[in-house]
Amino acid sequence: MAETRAHETSEAITLDDKWTAERGRVVINGAQAIARVLLTQKERDRRQGLNTAGYISGYRGSPLGNVDNALWAVGDRLQPNDILFHPGVNEDMAATAVRGTQQLDAVSGPRFDGVFAAWYGKGPGVDRSGDAFKHGNYAGVHRNGGVLVFYGDDHAGKSSTVCHHSEQAIAASAIPSLYPSNAEELLEYGLIGYALSRYTGLWVGIKCVNEVAEQTTTVDLACIDKAPVLPPRADDVNIHIEHGAYNPLREEQVVVEHRLPLVHAFVRANRLDRITFGSAEASLGIVTAGKSHEDVRAALSLLQIDDARAAALGIAVYKVGCIWPLEQTGFREFATGKQELFVVEEKASFLEDQAAVALINSDKRPRLVGKRSETGEVLLSSVTSLDPVMVARAIVARLQALDLCDAALAAAARSLPAPLVIPGDVLAPKRSPYFCSGCPHNRSTRIPDGSMSMTGIGCHTMVNFFRPDMALLPTQMGGEGGNWIGLAPFTDTKHIFQNLGDGTYYHSGLLAIRAAVASKVNITYKILYNDAVAMTGGQPVDGPISVAEIAAQVRAEGVNRIVLLSDDPSRHSASDMPAGVTIDHRDKLDTVQRELRDTPGCTVLIYEQTCAAEKRRRRKRGTFPDPAKRLFISKAVCEGCGDCSAQSTCVSLVPVETPLGRKRAIDQSSCNKDYSCRDGFCPSFITIRGAEPRKPAALDVDAQRLAALPAPSIAPLGADGFNMMVAGIGGTGVVTVGALIGMAAHIEGKVMSLFDMTGLSQKNGAVYSHVRIAAHPSQLTTQRLAQESADLLLAFDIVAGLGPESVQTLKTGRTQAIANSDVTATVAFQFDRNAQLDKFVMQGKLKRMIGSDRLETVDASALALAVLGDTIGANLFLVGVAAQKGLLPVGIDAIERAVRLNGVAVSFNLRALRLGRLFAVDPDYVTGLAASTESESVAIPATLDEIIAHRANHLAAYQNAVLAERYRALVNWVRNREAQVAPGADQLGQAVARTYAKLLAYKDEYEVARLLSSPTLQDELKRTFADGGKLSFNLAPPIFGGKPINGRPPKREFGAWMLHAFKLLARLRGLRGTAFDPFGRTAERKMERDLIVEYEALVQRVCGQLTAENHGKAVALLNLADMIRGFGPVKEAAVQLYRKEIADMEATFVNGPGEAPSTTKVQTVLA
Repeated sequence: MAETRAHETSEAITLDDKWTAERGRVVINGAQAIARVLLTQKERDRRQGLNTAGYISGYRGSPLGNVDNALWAVGDRLQPNDILFHPGVNEDMAATAVRGTQQLDAVSGPRFDGVFAAWYGKGPGVDRSGDAFKHGNYAGVHRNGGVLVFYGDDHAGKSSTVCHHSEQAIAASAIPSLYPSNAEELLEYGLIGYALSRYTGLWVGIKCVNEVAEQTTTVDLACIDKAPVLPPRADDVNIHIEHGAYNPLREEQVVVEHRLPLVHAFVRANRLDRITFGSAEASLGIVTAGKSHEDVRAALSLLQIDDARAAALGIAVYKVGCIWPLEQTGFREFATGKQELFVVEEKASFLEDQAAVALINSDKRPRLVGKRSETGEVLLSSVTSLDPVMVARAIVARLQALDLCDAALAAAARSLPAPLVIPGDVLAPKRSPYFCSGCPHNRSTRIPDGSMSMTGIGCHTMVNFFRPDMALLPTQMGGEGGNWIGLAPFTDTKHIFQNLGDGTYYHSGLLAIRAAVASKVNITYKILYNDAVAMTGGQPVDGPISVAEIAAQVRAEGVNRIVLLSDDPSRHSASDMPAGVTIDHRDKLDTVQRELRDTPGCTVLIYEQTCAAEKRRRRKRGTFPDPAKRLFISKAVCEGCGDCSAQSTCVSLVPVETPLGRKRAIDQSSCNKDYSCRDGFCPSFITIRGAEPRKPAALDVDAQRLAALPAPSIAPLGADGFNMMVAGIGGTGVVTVGALIGMAAHIEGKVMSLFDMTGLSQKNGAVYSHVRIAAHPSQLTTQRLAQESADLLLAFDIVAGLGPESVQTLKTGRTQAIANSDVTATVAFQFDRNAQLDKFVMQGKLKRMIGSDRLETVDASALALAVLGDTIGANLFLVGVAAQKGLLPVGIDAIERAVRLNGVAVSFNLRALRLGRLFAVDPDYVTGLAASTESESVAIPATLDEIIAHRANHLAAYQNAVLAERYRALVNWVRNREAQVAPGADQLGQAVARTYAKLLAYKDEYEVARLLSSPTLQDELKRTFADGGKLSFNLAPPIFGGKPINGRPPKREFGAWMLHAFKLLARLRGLRGTAFDPFGRTAERKMERDLIVEYEALVQRVCGQLTAENHGKAVALLNLADMIRGFGPVKEAAVQLYRKEIADMEATFVNGPGEAPSTTKVQTVLA
């Protein structure tokens, strides 16, 4: 019957329920809850006969980075309700604007009875707004107004430069703080907060940690039906805002003696602090609040302590709703009769200190412990975030100290997971966040050799992760460069570059430039004008600002030397700029920076290029130019040197394994058309104009097979519900999948909680969604999955699936896993061309953690591309696999209904879901269908015989049979010599077989021409791009000369007519190395011929001294020439490094052990 009712009511569910429903359950997230608070407060006032308006202002930042997007999304609901959303230029100006809303009666002509207002911002915004908060709070609120301060606290510092817990700072401004445990309480406490603000005349803080602000959950709207209790007052002093004489002492007296005491009365009357678990007649009282309250509930559940068991053991939990000021009367009543009070809270003690003050004068006060025990031992960390297992251990310790631990509890304690220590060899290589494909910061953050640079607040700070020249960590937002003012007088370093995002510039960064000008230090501000606040979701900068306005502002501040660099200088006219501003192309970055570095005083470089992610969004909407131009890399010409990555650091450059080794390709689906990779000094780049990449056509799937799919079973809900970890890469739909499964649970009448771990990870990093589903709200405690609690891991990316966030939730014998076997390269590949991700090694690690029979891997990306025509379908394909195997706690009908409700690519997503279900039942059919679209794959030679045969054929095509025979002779001689010394081994033979062939087949003009005119390349281009495209080639022929760009010969585009020239030149390859070779006299060609002779001699020397003992060193020595890659200056740099290392390594080979050189150093040189 319950299922039938759920199904019937599900038809009425819409995505607008969170805004329109007045009762029942809805799905809402933290940011939306803030918006709903405003709408509901307006409705409450209307019912009470008040004509009020609403106002909200603040500044975005994790965990409140999505509040502005949520408010914009409901602008059509806010406006008719007289609620104005006005994003702040910065946090303190937003707070000052909020203060102004309460001064409604100070001016003539008010149009409303009052304005209820709200401020939002993260911890650093709280810190910078202290003055504004105190002034506003001491002034007070309008009797029909009220002010809420939603302050976001990133306790773990996941997306912040400093960890924050801001309740101390809020209390310093005499602002009371409410601390909700989840998104439902955020909605409830928001409305209570307005009542408290009007009742007391104070601003009211709402503490929003990540787990609350970024939670999506099922909310029972009964929470907004509670009418606040307003206790009678003992005096008639005006506690609301007054307008008149300036009297600071009087303001403080009103706050301290009248307003704050009313907080206690309100909290007590509305039972904001109350016993939530156990019996008042207890020996151990646990005092907690907010997120920590959920940790305590989960900890007690781990210890198998329910309400009755808690009463029997003598445990009571006291939940504090208002964490400052602590309501002392109710707290002392709770403390009465207790042997001990244990305060459980995250970060530094706050409630514990207030509890001590409340109890200090009690005649029979209980023992008070919290961060430390009565003997000084640490019970709970003051630094790290707490979790249920940590709290459970601490509770057991306190029960033992009180002699309340019985045999059952001891057994439960022994069953707790061991303290979490994840060995490094268990984890996959880290999937670090990094700049999006085509991000301006890939280029703009570079500096000349010998310079230093400082980052600031914004996406560009990610350069710190991989760039050693970013020696100084960011300051506070708006302080960029201020630290150099203090440092410069005491160092021999004469100059520094300071990155400054346009959003930060508008927020407060201009003041830092003013200070630098005044101090006369040598500094260049690089103002990175990206036309969007990319770090938190692509919002617009909070006000009108243009490149010309920035130039005019900094000129007015006294900056004399200003340069504008752009990816399209034609957008700007000198007439729009202040006199003397230089406009040039971004290609001149190095030259311009060298000039500014030597210019005394404060200089400014404005680097203008639109955020790549925002470009992509606007192109989809048709509001941004979309050039019909693509780049393509010829894998045959590519040397795998990595110079294109060194020039662009673009994550759309991906590794491709070929018979001739690792090469690079451009992922056309993620490419944002920045074209910086073309600057790699390499002739492999081909430009295609007028033809977009071909999109594989979706295949017809047998409809009868789909119709015949059996209804899957539904995974049961356990005592703690069902826990699912979803792991993947930022920007690929991980969060969407969690939302769809959560909505499916809501449709079925279950309750759910989603907690998305995103932040910077959205930028190509690992993203996680903690999905919890249960039958009853009491089963959902913490938003995060506890240690070893996952029932299912959906690893859309196995690298993310092996990250610490995921691994700590896995448990042998409990966790099932469905993983995509396709592995996407991490950003480390852009800095280390040899970076490896072995999918089989990672699968093995996962099997060892959960059991070999509990992991199923599927190449979902390949199957989705082949059958559906797009890899984006891989995630829902895997959801379909999991559903059909009975691993999901929701039915397939509810999932499909959720897909339809979402309203995005519904038909495609349903096909992906159903294809996954079909694969689970009939994998052979689906893989066979996909195989019908695959082009013939080229086998990669693995054995020594295969390598020799492949390379000999390649050399014959490269030159002639004579060269191939020369190759065979040396390799076979090495093979025989190795067999004499190390029977059965062939590593030395393989090293020489690969490396010698590469040296022999150096890519001169003849070879590049042969490869670029080959039918193989033309076929590949036809498979990749639609018909009608025009080709051009990007070359840097020495004969054309030209002014070097950044110290390198300039590359030029040559049209398709070059194909005829290439074919002619390829036929002349017989001249190679002869007296008639016109190219053979260049220094590069002489170097390449010398390398062959040097290597042959090296092989002779090494094999002449080969023993079983030095065999491994010989392999490394003769494989070292693999580091010689690239063209022109890239190859020359590699050869210089090779010759140095080969000399050192050969000396070690002859004379004894030493440290083996790194074959990745050349990549560092290039970068």
